[in-house]
Formats: sequence, structure tokens, C-alpha cells
Amino acid sequence: MQKPVYQIIWLLLFVSVLIWSAIEPKDKFTWFLEVLPAIIAVIILAFTYRSFPLTPLLYILILIHCIILMVGGHYTYAEVPLFDWIKETYDLSRNNYDKLGHFAQGFVPAILARELFIRHNVVFGVWWRRYLIVSVCLAFSAFYELIEWWVAVASGDDAVAFLGTQGYVWDTQSDMAWAMFGSILALITLTKLHDTQLNKLSN
Repeated sequence: MQKPVYQIIWLLLFVSVLIWSAIEPKDKFTWFLEVLPAIIAVIILAFTYRSFPLTPLLYILILIHCIILMVGGHYTYAEVPLFDWIKETYDLSRNNYDKLGHFAQGFVPAILARELFIRHNVVFGVWWRRYLIVSVCLAFSAFYELIEWWVAVASGDDAVAFLGTQGYVWDTQSDMAWAMFGSILALITLTKLHDTQLNKLSN
């Protein structure tokens, strides 16, 4: 993702989805809350691109996560049409798009944490590193749940769509479980590819 053409494609995809997401969203307040992390992420990437470029894999994962956030922001997480169809087809009790979001909340940060740990020599033992990566993802997920709580308290009924609990009493706990599962799966499936790209980046 270091070549200019890939930068342009990445930005075009991000901006295109962001613009689409901003056109008549289901709830403007929810859109703002959901899309804000994606906007913050792209600003950070822009400022660190030259001083600390990331692996192509990580840039792609971040873009996918941003798209998930922007789609959720446009429809609200409880009303994404594809997951409404899945709900009706398989007779599910709720629209589970939010679980995809929380899965990504573990999957993508796991590779980000892994990259930072390795490149900054934070921890050398493989198993200690894996343990800390999963712990960081769980901590991030828990902190996000706290943010949702604070927003709900501050804004009252306006935060219902942002919370997206859909009446599920164990929503907070399941959100964190999905993030943990995502982080573990990322380490299982992407470690070899990530190592290859890290080696190329250091050469």
C-alpha cells in the first residue's frame, strides 16, 4: 500500500463510501457517532503515513473496518438491509450487523496491536505477545462499551440507535465476546501473511 496508486484507490474508496453514508442517513446523530472513529482513523493515518507507514494488510483491514462503520452509520446497526434479510430468512430474533462490527473491532485491532508490538519491540515472547494482543482488544472493546454508556446517559433517547441492543439483555457481553473471537481468529489466520509483509517493510 506504499505506492501512490494504492493510496489513491484507498482514499477514493473511503471518501466514496463516506459520501454515500452521509446522504440521508437513517439517523443523523447515530451517523455522526458511528462514522467519527473512521474519520479520526484516516486523519491519524494521513499524519503517520510517511513517518510510520503500516503494512498493506493493515491498511486494507482498516479500510474494511471503516466501511463497516460507515454502513452501520448510514442505516443504524439494527437496520442494515442485508442483515434484515438474514434475520427474516433464518428466523433470527434480531439484526446482527452490530456483531459483525464488534467482530471487526477485535479482528482489525489485533493486527494493529501486533504490528506495533513487533515493530516497537514491546514484547518478545510469542505467547506473551498473543496474550497481550487479545487483552488489548478486549480492553478496547470494553472501553467502547463504556463510551456507548456515557453517550446514552448524556443524550438519552437519541442514543438508542447508537446502542443497537434491540432488547437483547446480554448485548454488551456478547459484543465483547465477538471482539475477543475476532482478535483470536485474526492471529490464527493472518500471522504468516503479516510476518511476510513486516519483513518486507523492514528491508
